[in-house]
Parts: sequence; C-alpha cells; structure tokens
Amino acid sequence: MGATADEYVLGRQRLYMLPTRHGLYFALLLLVMLLAAVNYNNGLAYGFTFTLAAVGLVSMLYTHRNVTGLRLTVKDAGPVFAGQSARFPVYIHNASKTRRPGVWLLSDTHSRCVDIAPYSSHPLSLTVAAPRRGYLPCPAFSVSSAFPFGLLYTWAKPVRPMSHCLVYPAPGPRLPWPQEPDLAHRHHRGQSIDGDDFVGLRAYQPADPPRHVHWKATARGTEWLTKRFGDSAGGVVWLDWAATHGSQVEERLGVLCRWALDAERAGLRYGLRLPDLEIALDSGPQHLHRCLRSLALWGPAGV
Repeated sequence: MGATADEYVLGRQRLYMLPTRHGLYFALLLLVMLLAAVNYNNGLAYGFTFTLAAVGLVSMLYTHRNVTGLRLTVKDAGPVFAGQSARFPVYIHNASKTRRPGVWLLSDTHSRCVDIAPYSSHPLSLTVAAPRRGYLPCPAFSVSSAFPFGLLYTWAKPVRPMSHCLVYPAPGPRLPWPQEPDLAHRHHRGQSIDGDDFVGLRAYQPADPPRHVHWKATARGTEWLTKRFGDSAGGVVWLDWAATHGSQVEERLGVLCRWALDAERAGLRYGLRLPDLEIALDSGPQHLHRCLRSLALWGPAGV
C-alpha cells in the first residue's frame, strides 16, 4: 500500500506577523529614547534611535523571508496498533540559495526547531497518540520563525493535511486457537509436525511439561494454557469471529488480531471470517495486512 502525500507552499498570502514580547519591549525602548532625544534636542540620540528603528524594520523583512517559499510535504504514517503512537513524516523543502535557520514546526502536541540548508530538505515527524482502531487523521500544524533577532514572529496558516494512519486493533492476550491447525496433509508430504517454532496455545493437560506452560497467563488468573511448538509451515487455521467470546466488540477483535499475528509468525496459512466478510486462506505480510486492515475498519468504530 503506497503512502499518499500532501504538498503545501508557504506563499505570502498564508503568512502573518506580529511583534514578540521582546519586540514590544524594543518598541517601548525606542519610544523612550525618542522622547529623550526630543527633550534634550540631542542629535546623537536621534541618530542612535533611528538606527535601532531601521534595524527593527530590516529584521521584519528577514523574518518574513525566512519562511516564505518553503514547501511542506506530509505523508501517511505507517500502520500501528491501538495504544501506540503514529508518526507522520513531514519534509520541509528549501528551494532557495539562502539558509533558513530557526524554523519551527508546531502542533498541539509537538514542537521542533530546525535549520534548513540551501537547496535541501529536512525530514521531521509528527507523533500522535493512536488510542483506537480505524483511520487516524494527521493533526493540523503550522510553521513559524522569529529569526533573526526574536523581535517579530511570523507564522503560516495552519496546515490541515489529508494524510492518515491506519490503526489496527490492540492485540489481545494469547489464547488457544479456535481449532487445532490442520497439519494432517503434511504427513503425505513426509514433513514432521515436531519442531521448535511456536504455533499457538491449547488447554493445559496434566501430562504437559512445565516448561511449556504459559505461566504469564496463569499469573493473570486465567485458565491454564500450554504453548504448542512445531515446524508448522503448511498448516491451515481459520480465524473465526464465532469462535471468540466476550460481550465487547473490541475485545473480540483483539483476539482475532492476536491469532492473525501468531498464525503469521508460526508460518500457517490462515483465513479470517467476520459476520459480513471472509478472507480466503493465505499467508505473508500482504495477507496479514489485509486481515488486520479488515479488523481495523470493521464496524462503526473503524469508519
């Protein structure tokens, strides 16, 4: 799945400017110096006051030029699981021959200052919490600068990208497979079902060796489970909504998410069955993404 990209150019019509706190103090100082020069009719005081005023006016041009013409590119964030953080790639391009120091990228939860060399791009990222499954939009952000003296502050209109991040359901705890993976057809191919690869969980039996007991699940107070190991390549398992238990939709989706991750890790061929959707048996990263995407977008919460 290719990531889309939004591009924005910071032209003059997108920029605003106001004095900073230091700029207001500077203007007050100039006023006091001007009053003193008028009161004492001192030519040197006039010259010094007007020189500082000229510096302030010139700094206005430099502050505005430091942001004007920058091009922003925002891309989709890679998929994450609910409860993790999404990172949206942002690139600031400087197509001029002038270095752009002190450029700030600002959002509600993020701030970063960078210096951008001539004819170069600077990569940044916006980190956003992803509390629930579905599509997470990229937050609005702005670019600002107070270069060179901090007397004036220029900023761009907030950029509201169309980029997004796909958030998978949070994986649930490890539970037994909905049914034992079908490995019978491997005997016809001369393959062994014994091995060292983790292929899932099953209910505990008294004859199971202690080292195979899933002690973490036991410590949480759940039923006793045993880890299954084997050379599982070629096994088949269906991940069925009907085989999950619980009254909460997110809890059941989390179980299916965990089963899909475990099946991919174990090298099984697996399919997914939801109330209104069925994904055929397959394996591999693309198939895993297809299953997790279906879980992320299933039902109202994923819209």
